Amino acid sequence: MRISKLFGKTLRDDPSEAELDSHRLMLKSGFISQIGSGVYSYLPLGWKSLRKIEQIIREELDAIDGQELRMPALQPSDLWEKSGRFQVFGDTLFNFNDRRGNTMVMAPTHEEVLTSMVKANVFSYRDLPLLLYQIQTKFRDEERPRGGLLRVREFDMKDAYSFHVDEQGLDKTYNEMIGAYKRIYERCGLEVIMVEADSGAIGGKASHEFMALSDVGEDTVIMCESCDYAANEEKAAFDKSIENMFANEFVEEIHTPNVKTIEALGEFLNINSSQTLKSVMYDSDGELVLACLRGDLEINETKLKNFLKSNELLVASDDSLSRHSIVAGYVSPVGLHGIKIVVDDSLVETGGFVAGANKPDYHIKNVVFNRDFNSSNIVDIAKANDGYKCTCGGELETRRGIEVGHVFKLGSKYSEVFEASFLDEEGKRGTIQMGCYGIGVGRLLAAVIEQNNDDFGMVLPVSISPFKVWLTALNIDDEQINKTSFEVYEKLRSLKIEVLFDDRDESAGVKFKDADLVGVPYRVVISTRNLKEGVVEIKERSNPDAVKIPVGKIQQFFENEICD
Repeated sequence: MRISKLFGKTLRDDPSEAELDSHRLMLKSGFISQIGSGVYSYLPLGWKSLRKIEQIIREELDAIDGQELRMPALQPSDLWEKSGRFQVFGDTLFNFNDRRGNTMVMAPTHEEVLTSMVKANVFSYRDLPLLLYQIQTKFRDEERPRGGLLRVREFDMKDAYSFHVDEQGLDKTYNEMIGAYKRIYERCGLEVIMVEADSGAIGGKASHEFMALSDVGEDTVIMCESCDYAANEEKAAFDKSIENMFANEFVEEIHTPNVKTIEALGEFLNINSSQTLKSVMYDSDGELVLACLRGDLEINETKLKNFLKSNELLVASDDSLSRHSIVAGYVSPVGLHGIKIVVDDSLVETGGFVAGANKPDYHIKNVVFNRDFNSSNIVDIAKANDGYKCTCGGELETRRGIEVGHVFKLGSKYSEVFEASFLDEEGKRGTIQMGCYGIGVGRLLAAVIEQNNDDFGMVLPVSISPFKVWLTALNIDDEQINKTSFEVYEKLRSLKIEVLFDDRDESAGVKFKDADLVGVPYRVVISTRNLKEGVVEIKERSNPDAVKIPVGKIQQFFENEICD
């Protein structure tokens, strides 16, 4: 490809709307063009890189017997109503009424469609296992699109789904997919870690995310310095044990005028926050729920929402509390009736807490779970944090990460709803076990650029760069320069090496800056001075030093460097 014919131009100045390196560089280099909020066009350079990532994905999934298909982005809402996810996705789900009054969905994922297809096509254990995948456009009406391709409303995604006769088969494919994902990221030049994750709106029994660690990531990852534990903040567990402070004394009411926060309570009584009991009232789909945990901990609302199976979880308003005669700032599980209480496991087997008294300006001390209040809803609802203790005894640290992949063990969540079953060897009917596996292709490209750039532009890995070689002709109007440049261009093309030929009538500075900006792995410079020496200059984008080789050795050089 000759740059003089390339659609899409590089920009001299940084785009004002771009905050992240990947967003800035993709706009500036002509990889993408913004059409609207969270909506982008891929220009030829960006599209070539995206297709290369897609090809790597196809090769790795085909290698483990994945079968590619194509499902519609446009789906009847009946499928989503049946699974219950029409409500779960809420405003994120693009939907509209067609001319016949039928509600249609622009799909963010395809569990419903594919499970219904499998129900119609799989009858026997002999038909299983299956691994099916597609690379297709998805839609999500994100409230705050940001970061270029990191959070958009229309995006390309590889979504795969596996179907099995039992959990053992699911586990086998799940592990094979993890291996395939690791190879995909390695081939794309992306460093990732695998972390335990929350299953979110997809649901299922277990899930893991693949995170590219980056200061601009939206996710918080909790990692242990002493072991290999890593989890998304939404899922992370930790050691909550403290010195046993169990108290045998009975509860005692104490006057605490205008003391409404844990911090104020600790100062007023001269005690640590770990000696207090934190109680927060939530509205879970219209039902009040009280969440209780030790006062030095924070509530992880994702854990709480998952336990309650809430579609919407909000901190209860003061008006809502007043309607139920509950006193804001002094809420307590002690003596509370008619409201579901969820208790964090930090309150079990310890005691002597100071809690609210459910009346203004009073608290009660020496509160003990299962003596002064009880609940059958005991679960981990605490948020892990930097410096907390890992279950191995090491110290936890927080890092930011970009999620570039997510795998789920769905179990029978969708197959039960859609009655996807099979006949086993004895003729008995069994429920299909499922897994699902996603990679955001555009986000993967953005994450690679976040990890591979410098002050001058992108530093793209050979595997996903739109071109392997940037051929720069200085003083293109010179007859010898022109002739030699086209000879080199055609020679490299004959070797099936993708070449971007900078045949523009521009200065050397402009050409070199653009080459560095786009980040093509190799730059070949043909100039009058070099030709007098019978050489060309070759520079790797990742190496500050250039080398000179005889013109006749170019073929040999690239055969050794990048030819298969």
